[in-house]
Amino acid sequence: MIIGVPREIKNNETRVALVPAGVRALVERGHEVIVEKSAGEKVGITDEGYFQVGAQVKTQAADIFNEAELIVKVKEPLPQEYNLLREGQILFTFLHLAASLELTRALLGRKITGIAYETVQLGNGSLPLLTPMSEIAGKMSVQIGSHYLETENGGKGILLGGVPGTRPGNIVIIGGGVVGTNAAKVALGLGANVTILDVNLDRLRYLDDILGGRVVTLASNPASIEDAVADSDLVVGAVLIPGARAPRLVTRNMIGKMRKGSVIVDVAIDQGGCVETSVPTTYDNPTFTVDGVIHCCVANIPGAVGRTATFALSNATLPYVLKIADLGYEQALLSDKALGKGLNVIKGKLVSEAVAESLGLEYTPVDMV
Repeated sequence: MIIGVPREIKNNETRVALVPAGVRALVERGHEVIVEKSAGEKVGITDEGYFQVGAQVKTQAADIFNEAELIVKVKEPLPQEYNLLREGQILFTFLHLAASLELTRALLGRKITGIAYETVQLGNGSLPLLTPMSEIAGKMSVQIGSHYLETENGGKGILLGGVPGTRPGNIVIIGGGVVGTNAAKVALGLGANVTILDVNLDRLRYLDDILGGRVVTLASNPASIEDAVADSDLVVGAVLIPGARAPRLVTRNMIGKMRKGSVIVDVAIDQGGCVETSVPTTYDNPTFTVDGVIHCCVANIPGAVGRTATFALSNATLPYVLKIADLGYEQALLSDKALGKGLNVIKGKLVSEAVAESLGLEYTPVDMV
C-alpha cells in the first residue's frame, strides 16, 4: 500500500503523523511511504531522516494526496485540503466530525473512508489513540491556566500553589477522564486546591483513591457545577463523550458569576467545547474575554509540545497503520473491533451514530454499507 504523510497546515500545528521508525516498519513490510517536504521539521525530524529509512520525500502536498491510498495525518483536513482528497481514499487522523458539519459534508461528498483516531475504542471503553494527547492536554491545561492568571496577562494575579501565609488557588476540573486526571496531577503538584466533577460516581471513588484523598470530588449536576465554578480561579473543561459533541455544562449565566480575571481552559473545544461561551482559538490569538473571564480554547493544545506529542501519538497509531496497510482497510476494520469503531464515514455514508446525532444528519449502520 502507498501511505502518504502530508505536512500539517493547521495554525501552529507542529506535529507529524509518522516518525522515521514508523516509516521504517512500513517499508520493511513492503509498503511505500511518501512524506511531504519539511513535514517533520518543527519537531526536529529532517527530510534526510525520512529518506534514510526508505521514504520518498515530495515537494507538494498535492503529490502526497494524488499518489497515496492511505493518508495518515494528525489533524483534520482544512478547507484548502478538501479538494486534494479523492474518492475511495483512506484518511486516518483526528477528525472530530461532531464539531464540524462542513468537514463531514466534504468527506461524505468525496466518498472518503474516514477513520478517526478519537473514536478507536477498546472493549474496556478506553480510547488508545486519543489517550496520549489527552494526557498532554490535561497537563498543559494547568500550565496554560497558570500563565493567564498572571496579572500581566489579564488574570487576577493568583499563584496557584500560593506560599505560606496565603491561600492557594482553586482549580475546578469538569470531567474525571484522562484529561481531568492529568490536570489534577499537575494542579496537586503545584499545591492548588483541586475539585473534580464527574457524573460517574465510581470514577470519582477511583480518583479519590489514586489521588490520596487530596482532591474534592463532586457529583456533576448543574447546581454543583454552578457553585464550584463561582468559587474557582481556574476552570478546566475536560468533558468527553466519544465521537459526540461535548455537552455545554458551564452556562453564560455561570460565567457571569465568576470573579473577573478568572480563567477557563476548555480542552473539550475539539468536540465543540463544554462551556457555552467557548469558541475555537489558535496559538496566534489564544484567548478572549467574556464578562471579565479569560477563555483559552486552542483546539490543538498538544501542538505546543510537538516533539513529545509526535512520538507519543506515533507510538499509539503505528500498530493500526500497519494493520490497515497489511490487510487493507476492510479486513483491518473487520478483524479489529477497536479500529472498526474508528470508522466514521465510508462510501458517502455517515456510519457514526454519535456524529449523526450531533449534526442532525442521516445515520447508516456500517453493516448496511
